Amino acid sequence: MTPRAHRVVSRRGETADTWTLALEPLPGEELPLFAPGQFGMLYAFGVGEIPISVSGASTALDPLRCTVRSVGSVSAALCATAPGDVVGLRGPFGSRWPLAEATAGDVVIVAGGLGLAPLRPAIHHVLAHRNEYGRVIVCYGGRSADELLFMSELEVWRGRFDLDIDVIVDIAGPDWHGKVGVVTKLVELAAFDPDRTFALLCGPEVMLRFGALTLRKRGVPVERCYISMERNMHCAIAQCGHCQFGPKFICREGPVQRYDEVEPWLKIGEL
Repeated sequence: MTPRAHRVVSRRGETADTWTLALEPLPGEELPLFAPGQFGMLYAFGVGEIPISVSGASTALDPLRCTVRSVGSVSAALCATAPGDVVGLRGPFGSRWPLAEATAGDVVIVAGGLGLAPLRPAIHHVLAHRNEYGRVIVCYGGRSADELLFMSELEVWRGRFDLDIDVIVDIAGPDWHGKVGVVTKLVELAAFDPDRTFALLCGPEVMLRFGALTLRKRGVPVERCYISMERNMHCAIAQCGHCQFGPKFICREGPVQRYDEVEPWLKIGEL
């Protein structure tokens, strides 16, 4: 429950309001390693803390990376940090992407906007163990090109022969020469074997619903569709009620959930 002090090693701008922080623990402040899909509580001293998904591989040798969008006082304070500043971190919390279960099968990753950040460690894991998986497909969509994350890394992934990646935007500016539309269009066209596919999705809830529906129409079993519910988490210990979703508390039982286990409540617009 006590935040462990971590130093900001680097700060990289992703979009006009989103930054990726690389963090290293101060001596004696190490935390357990974060699995892909888990989150931490990131603390701006004197301001407060917020839940943040880990967006970079968690290893003993690499800094921990968190991608933060500035939308409130705490996130704004975190985005304003500079290398050398100290923040607090609690965790890891939550569930993980089913990467072990997906071995030997195809992996379809569907991300919308900031949803690529929690999926990035899963992509890194699959690429680091590429021989353990079949086809790997990444479908990424954003409102506009200016809101896409990890642009330099997307270009590197495009150059790989063992990864199929496609990007689409809702609104195309004069400099955009790619596809235009919603990310489910990419899912409709993707080449994968539905009988051996695991699907990982993260983004706005409307995208999760229609993305899962498109995958089901393609023949992917609903029990092999997993979504990340980045939903109003606050305390990380299921006490405040901010993240309650039907009978579940997303911070304690998620954020990664099997789609068929939350589908009934996703259909309720007021929930």
